[in-house]
Amino acid sequence: MKINKTKFKNLLIVKQKNNKDGRGNLRETFNYKILKKKFIFEYCTTSKENVFRGFHFQSKNKQAKFVNVIKGKILDIVIDLRKGSKTFGKTHSIILSKQNALSLYIPAGFAHAYYSYDKENIIYYKLDNYYNPKFEDGIIYSDPELNLRLPKSNLKISKKDNNLLTLTQFKKKYKYL
Repeated sequence: MKINKTKFKNLLIVKQKNNKDGRGNLRETFNYKILKKKFIFEYCTTSKENVFRGFHFQSKNKQAKFVNVIKGKILDIVIDLRKGSKTFGKTHSIILSKQNALSLYIPAGFAHAYYSYDKENIIYYKLDNYYNPKFEDGIIYSDPELNLRLPKSNLKISKKDNNLLTLTQFKKKYKYL
């Protein structure tokens, strides 16, 4: 595993070694000695092609996340919502896939989303805090202030995700995370 920094403080790209042979592949997805982050909660999601999930965050009990793609390919996108951050309100995106064996460590204080490219995408998360729906909220993907360029326009999005806050509404309600 190799860690690469981004222009966003503490947002890290982790390059994992994909050991392939005729039987399949073996990939070390996490090593505490290298990433030095403690996680207490894990979950796995599946998404079909052209699904967009997010941008989600917890206003309290904020969560740092470590995102791995076990199968498929996603466009992973985050918004920096941290107090005093030089990149506040800015987005960072990266392709994560089984093939490229890249993962993303997202510090607490970011909103997180992804777009799924393949027919079946399996995304595995490690988190440093528990999920608490009472404090869950988000930013709507279509906010012009984000200036997102997603691969397709006819996205599959949940009703909940279609009714999230704009960045301006977020600033009025929370100011920052």
